[in-house]
Amino acid sequence: MATFMSPVNIIAGPGTLQSLPQEAQRLKVNKAMIYADPGVVQAGLVEQVTDVLQQAGLEFEIYSNIVPEPPIDVADQAVNALRESDVDFVIGIGGGSSLDIAKTAATLYGNPGSVKDYLNLTGTKTIQHKGLPRILIPTTSGTGAEVTDIAVFSLEKTKDVITHPLMMADTALVDAELTYKLPAKITAATGVDALTHAVEAFISMQATPLTDTLALEAMRLISNNIRQAVWQGKNNPEARQKMAWGSLIAGLSFYNAGVSGVHALAYPLGGLFKIPHGESNAVLLPYVFDYVWPSCLDKMVRMAEAFEVYEPGVSPRQNALNAVQALYDLVQDVGIPTSLKDFGIQEKDLQLLSEEAIQQKRLLARSPKPYTVDDILAIYQQAYVGRS
Repeated sequence: MATFMSPVNIIAGPGTLQSLPQEAQRLKVNKAMIYADPGVVQAGLVEQVTDVLQQAGLEFEIYSNIVPEPPIDVADQAVNALRESDVDFVIGIGGGSSLDIAKTAATLYGNPGSVKDYLNLTGTKTIQHKGLPRILIPTTSGTGAEVTDIAVFSLEKTKDVITHPLMMADTALVDAELTYKLPAKITAATGVDALTHAVEAFISMQATPLTDTLALEAMRLISNNIRQAVWQGKNNPEARQKMAWGSLIAGLSFYNAGVSGVHALAYPLGGLFKIPHGESNAVLLPYVFDYVWPSCLDKMVRMAEAFEVYEPGVSPRQNALNAVQALYDLVQDVGIPTSLKDFGIQEKDLQLLSEEAIQQKRLLARSPKPYTVDDILAIYQQAYVGRS
């Protein structure tokens, strides 16, 4: 049996920000709490939202005390601000951190306690009520947070999540025009994050024909457009638009099929060393797939086709290795470091990273190839040395 979940409404395409008042009318709401990090505010993207709201006669407040890779206390402050307000819906605009804060605050508005009470690994409470309606608007083509029920938070040594169907957005509004001025470094990191969602969903033990179809198309869109989006930026709106579509459908795929080893090993990099999530995924991506490819050979061949590195007449093994090499080349081409040493990690840190990563059992269980602590350590060691 296969199930598939998504937001009630997905509105995507350039200029769709203008549909915000219609969505507020559909939800029968009048005053928004807008969650956005300071960078999104300074870039003028929040002003684009508030202009649309004001023209429609809708009220709003703005909450911007948000940091990348948010810890629990930052999330709790955002939740408390909402509980003390008189708004009746939530808008999240920005990257994954802002969207995660927005859906967490909207949900916990209707549930007692702190964010830590609902964490996957250590929480003792279960979400019972939906809370306030929420509209999520990404400004990067990467995290897929607008179409998932997952919110990720930084702990002292690793990361943990809140996940529940009641966290899902009422509307995901994906307007590629909001990504046109995104800096190259963020475009690269979030773009590889989206690609990671697609490839991990594709080989997941929970994959279905529907998630596979979405994942493959996301791979094609992202691999064919990320280099142009990174290096040509606002001068290539077509590449930006295709990246937005790729990120959206990758998000739908991984939300339903799940991610596994890359994310499991990336979480401790963020927790212990504060490496941004997209870069954590990117530096590990080819090394994890160099480990798992023998367990999913047929799918690796299809990945080679999606990446346009498939060679007719050679063995499936060779095409699988071509796909792994394509992952490495892509990360390198968009300017992300390809070894852990480049991020200042020392060899003595690898054992601790391995011990933290093995705790991510929810993620590792989806892998087609099992992991031991020694397997994870070997992957970290390869990522530390890098490839020639």
